[in-house]
Amino acid sequence: MAKLWGKTLSRLEIMRRTGDLSQVAGVTPCELSDGVERGVRAVRMYNAAGLDFTVLPDRGLGIVQLGYQGAQLSYLSGVGSAHPAFTYPFGRGWLRTWPVGFLTTCGLTQVGAPCNDDGEELGLHGRVGSLPASNVHWGETWQGDECTLWLEGTLRETAVFGENIRFTRRFSIPIDGACLRIDDRIENLGFQPAPHMFLQHFNLGFPLLDAATRLELPACTTHPRDEEARQGLGQCLEFSAPQAGYREQVFYHDLEPDSQGMVEVRLVNPAFDSQGGLGVSWRYAKQDYPFLIEWKMTGEGMYVVGVEPSNSHVSGRVWEREHGSLQMIQPREVRNYPLEIEFFRTS
Repeated sequence: MAKLWGKTLSRLEIMRRTGDLSQVAGVTPCELSDGVERGVRAVRMYNAAGLDFTVLPDRGLGIVQLGYQGAQLSYLSGVGSAHPAFTYPFGRGWLRTWPVGFLTTCGLTQVGAPCNDDGEELGLHGRVGSLPASNVHWGETWQGDECTLWLEGTLRETAVFGENIRFTRRFSIPIDGACLRIDDRIENLGFQPAPHMFLQHFNLGFPLLDAATRLELPACTTHPRDEEARQGLGQCLEFSAPQAGYREQVFYHDLEPDSQGMVEVRLVNPAFDSQGGLGVSWRYAKQDYPFLIEWKMTGEGMYVVGVEPSNSHVSGRVWEREHGSLQMIQPREVRNYPLEIEFFRTS
């Protein structure tokens, strides 16, 4: 049964009250049409719980805007949702076309700082976030009186004489709940092992991010990335109003899983408005994402926190290889990465 605005309704009762399910929840495709965004495919997903977000199939099936009960939670850059044709994949050119948004996926064979790996130039955070997806489709699935809306697509990171990796992503939301499930599947279709670096770059901004906001973690050990982060280690779970001249700080959190091997991370603003607090939680398997990376950037105009489950550090593939921590995905190997996100109000 669905709970819609105080009423508990069966499928039949919902059908009796609406001309189409899109009256209460839906999946709607469109195409952006202006400036560097022209021609970018977008798909809006929304439901009766107040969850409303836009997926960009042409940018690695990332999420740009995401709102909950009228509040925009994602940080949005002035770059906009640039068409992948404008991508410059070398050095730090990734930043020229990065909309930031609620979710940008990084990888699939490179994450973090640009580097040269045995003659191969690798740009910041890899290629997957700028690749267009194919076989993009969506629908609604009923199981009895419960309905799930979903969106799925596939993309490939491949090269002649190089890697051949297939990435399939599925989003699913109930019509009446403030939760989002992301199921990612990564397959090595080639016949040689390939580097496997994979990071989920969630980016939260104002009004969720503010001076009262806190990052809530299970028991953990935290390491700063560099000296800049070391100076802020004692305040890494706290935030402030925007600061002039602030320089980014990055922290690695090694989280202690529960008895099922799961971890839960929460970003909460207890003073969101007069009605109470607002928060987001992420739940996933520790073995899938051994690191939680926190990107803290509370500057003027660039006021954002990144909550980033990852299977690697962010120093680039060469660093990972030199330190013996580079994961490889074997020929025909498949890896699945389920992740659940919940949006909530606190009293």
